[in-house]
Amino acid sequence: MEAFVSAVNGVVWSNALIYLCLGAGLFYSILTRFAQVRHFKEMCKLLFSPNTSDTGISSFQALAVSLSGRVGVGNIAGVAAAIGFGGPGAIFWMWVVAFLGASTAFAESTLGQIYKTEEDGQYRGGPAYYFDRCLGQKWLAILFAVSAIIACGVFLPGVQANAVGNAFTQVFGEGTMVSTSFGDVGSFKLVALAIILIVLAFIIFGGIKRIANFTQIVVPLMALGYIVLALIVVFLNIDKVPGIFALIISDAFTAQAGFGAAIAWGVKRGIYSNEAGQGTGPHAAAAAEVDHPAQQGLVQAFSVYVDTLFVCTATALMILITQQYNVVGELPAGQFIVQNVDAATEIGSAAFTQMALFSVFGSFGQAFVGIALFFFAFTTILAYYFIAETNVAYLNRYFKGAIPLVLVKLVIMFMVSYGMVNNAGYIWTIGDIGVGLMAWINILGILAIFFVAKPALLCLRDFEDQKKAGGAINFDPVKLGIKNATFWEKRLAKQQQDDKS
Repeated sequence: MEAFVSAVNGVVWSNALIYLCLGAGLFYSILTRFAQVRHFKEMCKLLFSPNTSDTGISSFQALAVSLSGRVGVGNIAGVAAAIGFGGPGAIFWMWVVAFLGASTAFAESTLGQIYKTEEDGQYRGGPAYYFDRCLGQKWLAILFAVSAIIACGVFLPGVQANAVGNAFTQVFGEGTMVSTSFGDVGSFKLVALAIILIVLAFIIFGGIKRIANFTQIVVPLMALGYIVLALIVVFLNIDKVPGIFALIISDAFTAQAGFGAAIAWGVKRGIYSNEAGQGTGPHAAAAAEVDHPAQQGLVQAFSVYVDTLFVCTATALMILITQQYNVVGELPAGQFIVQNVDAATEIGSAAFTQMALFSVFGSFGQAFVGIALFFFAFTTILAYYFIAETNVAYLNRYFKGAIPLVLVKLVIMFMVSYGMVNNAGYIWTIGDIGVGLMAWINILGILAIFFVAKPALLCLRDFEDQKKAGGAINFDPVKLGIKNATFWEKRLAKQQQDDKS
């Protein structure tokens, strides 16, 4: 099974996808005249726009929901894996894919807002919706919806749940070993599983507002606490920081990078972490209540910065400053290019991060990583459920009934259980396949949308023109020549009717 999964992952994550992700980011950066830089001040301002609708969620809540998907295991264990397999130079390529990916995130999230719908008292949107409404390609929309349900409902929850289980045992220990069909499992991990399933069921059966209310509190607190610890480590070793940045940049262009390890692992883990271009961010973006689609596009671009440039960089600096890492070569297998810690240390885990904090804060640092990983991973599972639910809602127009959504909820809970008790090394590889499948479809789709209609660019220019002119911001898709943005057409018609009356 592991060999089969690795073979499939090799096809999905070929060099073609890696350079497609980088190329799409560069393409949209140039076309938007690097909106991710020009509108940074506006991004921060928009975060605190109030929500006046019972149907949508606020921009900050949408940011929290999307960050709950972006800020997860990838920020703690994924960065460690990127360094372990790609060397310190992999961090440089994570920065590159984040900077360029912010423009991709803007484009896809703006599209999510333009073509969203109102269903069952809440806003729905995402790649399936804009492939259908903008391209008119229902087969592509169905393909993405099915891929997203499989990826977010089956492939990805196991990675996060595995981290939740490991984090729990790192803090509390294994407890009494219990014999199961999956091998011996610690009793404390089983207790954690029971707690997770109860809380997960309570939240996912409560809809997007319950998910948003939970994540808007947990995600910022844990991210802030994690970054504060990282800053303390950096401050205590401030004299080493220039050398660390020089190491990252120089290592990005060494022979190892030339063989593709640094680029491949930096891009792969960067996209896994920040999700830019993956097609997951537009689901939360579409749920937000905003005056103009470009506003939420900018907020989601900012979330890529928070994820990679803040949280991932914090992890990388801690690991590299304390030198708690190894770098393994591709050939011959198992040979270390750099070995600072025990050779038995698992690279595809949070071990390097825990060891880095332990070297400074002792057992408190190790426990904090475990707790942070617990909450980051749990909120990411919630985000995956919301994405799967949104795509089930899209497919419901073709396959009526409540059974599919109930089935998705049960499958996610099963995969959480499987991931929690399973220690198979290929569980990360399964997650990579899920990310890669969605990225292939979404990036090719949004590039096709540009050549057909350019709605995201038209939307950005309209927003910039209105900001420059001053006054109230509104969105008129018909005036811009954007078709099938029915939500916004109805909304504008209602506003005009209210003004007349």
